[in-house]
Amino acid sequence: MNQELIIKERIEKLRKTINYHRYLYHVLDKQILSDGALDSLKQELKKLEDKYPKFITFNSPTKRIGGVVLDKFIKVKHKVRQWSLEDAFTKTDLLDWEKRLKKILSKNTIDYACELKIDGLHIALNYEKGIFVLGETRGNGILGENVTENLKTIEAIPLMLEKDINITVEGEVFIKKSDFEKLNKAQKQKGLNLFANPRNAAAGAIRQLDTKITAERPLDCFVYDYVWPENDIPETQIKELIVLKNLGFKVNKYWKHCKNINEVIDFWHKWAKKCDTLDYWIDGIVIKVNKKTLRNKLGYTGKAPRFAIAAKFPSEEKTTKILNIEFGVGRTGKITPVAIMDPILLKGTIVTRATLHNFDEIKRLDIRINDTVVVTKAGEIIPKIKTVIKELRTKETKKINIPKKCPVCLSAIIKKENKVDYYCKSKNCAELQAKKIIYFVSKKAFDISGLGDRIVEKLLNEGLISDASDLFKLKEIDLIPLEKFAEKKAKNIISAIEKSKKIPLWRFLVALGIRGIGEQNALLLEKFFADLLEKNSITRLSSAILNNLNILLIKGIGPEITQNIKIFFKDKKNIEILKKLNKAGIKIVLPKVKLDSKLNGKTFVFTGAMENIGRDEAQKKVIELGGKISNSIGKNTDYLVLGENPGSKFKKAKNLKIKTINEKEFLKLINYHL
Repeated sequence: MNQELIIKERIEKLRKTINYHRYLYHVLDKQILSDGALDSLKQELKKLEDKYPKFITFNSPTKRIGGVVLDKFIKVKHKVRQWSLEDAFTKTDLLDWEKRLKKILSKNTIDYACELKIDGLHIALNYEKGIFVLGETRGNGILGENVTENLKTIEAIPLMLEKDINITVEGEVFIKKSDFEKLNKAQKQKGLNLFANPRNAAAGAIRQLDTKITAERPLDCFVYDYVWPENDIPETQIKELIVLKNLGFKVNKYWKHCKNINEVIDFWHKWAKKCDTLDYWIDGIVIKVNKKTLRNKLGYTGKAPRFAIAAKFPSEEKTTKILNIEFGVGRTGKITPVAIMDPILLKGTIVTRATLHNFDEIKRLDIRINDTVVVTKAGEIIPKIKTVIKELRTKETKKINIPKKCPVCLSAIIKKENKVDYYCKSKNCAELQAKKIIYFVSKKAFDISGLGDRIVEKLLNEGLISDASDLFKLKEIDLIPLEKFAEKKAKNIISAIEKSKKIPLWRFLVALGIRGIGEQNALLLEKFFADLLEKNSITRLSSAILNNLNILLIKGIGPEITQNIKIFFKDKKNIEILKKLNKAGIKIVLPKVKLDSKLNGKTFVFTGAMENIGRDEAQKKVIELGGKISNSIGKNTDYLVLGENPGSKFKKAKNLKIKTINEKEFLKLINYHL
């Protein structure tokens, strides 16, 4: 036999053997070959492929090693929309959910499939003729990011299925508790920051541009849904899980077929008690109507499938002591009390701080320094002080007094009438300035890449900037001497600053940090003031606004926000910054509204899920083209845009004889090209 044919045959056998043992270990929880023996086979395969590159295939086990460095993550449209699930927290929530199901399904008998809800990162996997070709993050449910190369590094994800089929599946990438401990131990030894929790570590690994870094992380993956092609999906969820396992996917083994809702509740309570026995984090169970035919009848709301729900476990609660109260200053000058606590481990995260929001909250809880408190996590993320255990209070506890001065600049603090919040009176407060600039450069505003919180604070401390306008005076030579700044980093930041000089009016308004002016209100203001401005004049902005304070006529802008706008543009320091931004070369890009636009003055309402364009983007387009947005149907509504599974608005629109259009017609109306 020809030597090359012998080598080719050896390579193919090595691949088959390695894939077989991957399947045994990750799918069937069986191990025949030791880790060392399997690694030895992988090394042999790698050497042979290096020597004979013409025999390399893109689905080879060696492709899991990583080494590809990406420029960026490309957005891709999901083949099937990635839905989020409605949450249930109580038995009543689940019973109410079943009532809604029975209302639609009438006399149909409903059985359920229950699965553990893995606390990780949602992904979609696409296979063509059994070969893994595309992996995506959830994103906004319609568009995700292509993270294929990173997902290839995960041993639990098969590069080639047991059958030659086209299929899309969904799953969860996670890190085991034991592996997470090892990972943080290694981080500590290297003098690097520790990861906050396994979920963040997993998500961060998947979003690494250097796949070699991803390959070093101990990532795992469970697959739980067969979503495309629809005509091939098994007739029940239980059969679906079995099919997925037989195809070579790792499927969580702790699922249960429940005949009724009471069995579901028992399963939920059982795992709430024993979730800590697992080597991975779960935060509840997922319940699905088992039969596909019934799921098709139930369909979807605008936000979630009707046929599935996530029953969350009760929040973990722990006790700790309040060591101190610190006071932070936000970008608006608001003083926020923050409790400093004895460290506790809560839902996989070391917790040392919890915001108390305002002084009314301190009064409500009657919280004091040295108190023993109960801490929970709101939404499994944000630490929250639930209550004070007053029985454990001692003479050492100290009452928390409202500070008379700003904790940063020592200026007086003020409280507006009928309001709960206190504010630093000084507009020159260092902390306030830092938060303002951090907000100014954020993604929703000027979106200056590379200017994170620490760099902004460093620039302020070094005296290189005193307000946002100073950013546009910076040169590479100013940045290079700073600690941890290389020439390339300095160049990239200066380039990003320069690139940001052209900015849409609405983003500019967001960047100013006026109380109450977020994205939606900024878009409304843009539409109102665009025609009052010269081409790209910043200096005209303040006078245009102050001379036209009938913005109360704009739906969504109330008297309080109007007053905030007035105060901002009457402030001499703010006017000075606007002048400096103008001098720095900032150009406002005004919206191009066609006078003959079909949308001029027309009011749009949206209902149901949009498939090809996000709801926020669709609303932006309407406003940009001269239209208006409303959340409710009324006599003044001109168009109701129907997405998938429209709600009660559709019925109301029919009664009022309001014109309805589907998503395709809407996209044609706004001349939107996919």
